[in-house]
Amino acid sequence: MTDHTAEQAEWAAALHAHGRRVTKQRLAVLAAVQHHPHSPAEGILAAARKELPELTAQSVYVVLSDLTDLQMLRRFEPPHSPALYETRVGDNHHHAVCISCGKVEDVDCAVGHAPCLTPHWDENSKPMTIQIADVLYQGICQDCQSKQQLPVTSVTQK
Repeated sequence: MTDHTAEQAEWAAALHAHGRRVTKQRLAVLAAVQHHPHSPAEGILAAARKELPELTAQSVYVVLSDLTDLQMLRRFEPPHSPALYETRVGDNHHHAVCISCGKVEDVDCAVGHAPCLTPHWDENSKPMTIQIADVLYQGICQDCQSKQQLPVTSVTQK
């Protein structure tokens, strides 16, 4: 069994477990997200159309919404970016976004286990049970750092 066939079998089982039919549109979108993590809907559409050329943008948006509701996909929205999707779900990981090129990397839980962070409640708060802490790191990736030229400073001797 090839990796692609194994992935499709896993996705088919998950879709059935959620009471959904296995359609070529759902499988194409899942494959696109799996192979192009942290992509926006338009990128997923372009990737999925390589496998299924007749796929419409509306179908992709509907499938992304449904699979996100089923928690088969994770949707997150970095600042100044459209929503991005990934198949890594259920582990409460975080993301690091390069503010220069927009590259996104997964970052494992910062401290301990989910929800990773414990809030401090003041006396006027009504504390709640935290299930997820969504942390977004922003910085400059190594590729962008290596491309940037730092200004040359001359040192004058006295």
